[in-house]
Amino acid sequence: MFGLIGIVTIFAMVFGGYLLAGGKMGIIMKSLPFEMMMIGGAAIGAFLIANDKHVLKHTGKDIKKVFKGPKWVSEDYRDLLCLLSELLKVARQSPIELEAHIEEPDTSSIFGKYPKIQGDTEAVSLICDTLRSGSMNYDDPHQVEEILEKRLEAKLHSDLHSSHALQTVADGLPALGIVAAVLGVIKTMGSIDQPPEVLGKLIGGALVGTFLGVFLAYGLVAPFASRVRAVVEEDSHFYKLIREVLVANLFNHPTNMCIEVGRQNAPSAIRPSFGDLAEALKQTKQDAA
Repeated sequence: MFGLIGIVTIFAMVFGGYLLAGGKMGIIMKSLPFEMMMIGGAAIGAFLIANDKHVLKHTGKDIKKVFKGPKWVSEDYRDLLCLLSELLKVARQSPIELEAHIEEPDTSSIFGKYPKIQGDTEAVSLICDTLRSGSMNYDDPHQVEEILEKRLEAKLHSDLHSSHALQTVADGLPALGIVAAVLGVIKTMGSIDQPPEVLGKLIGGALVGTFLGVFLAYGLVAPFASRVRAVVEEDSHFYKLIREVLVANLFNHPTNMCIEVGRQNAPSAIRPSFGDLAEALKQTKQDAA
């Protein structure tokens, strides 16, 4: 919602101010298709050269995050803590029973209670792999923690590719706008024998290229890149919470302490309250009984 409001505000303020100042849209509208073809086409071409198929596909999906926002909300963090609590209790009471859940999470009755989390391959894999490591009696929990840290860093780096790609396009758009403007000036110089009113329109059309490059860069593409980065980084806390809880478990802290460590590591804006989590855990225990 805020993404759409922002785009509407940008166009309304920029072009509204231009019109209120006495500007005319005629020159802009006449030049816009050709300038957009040169600048937009060159930007797309450069984007295709600089990135592989995976990044192209990933960027297309990530642009939706500008409007949809983070995938994980407060209720999901609460559900994740409830899920981890159940798994840790099973792990301590009956390791053999746990094996069925982590080897077949798609059919697990515990994972099945939380379909959104169950549908996230990375979250399920992270949980199952770490619990499996715990069952191997690792002597040094710090080693598992280091492995998880590197895994999460690699995931975040991969998820940020689309943001970096969009930012690169944003950085190049002003220069592409200058290229289009220079071509417009070349065209104008070819009509230097025309009267001033004709030359004025030609020069105005050439300047549309500079305007368009800067406008697209700082009004649209750069904010898109920034928003994608912010959403990706916020969603990464969901996976970091998994690491914090399961590493605390490897140090043999009580289950309720492990869950509280995870809750405290959730971002403050979406952190479930102590009371809400306690009520959810109580309900989970009653359902299990």
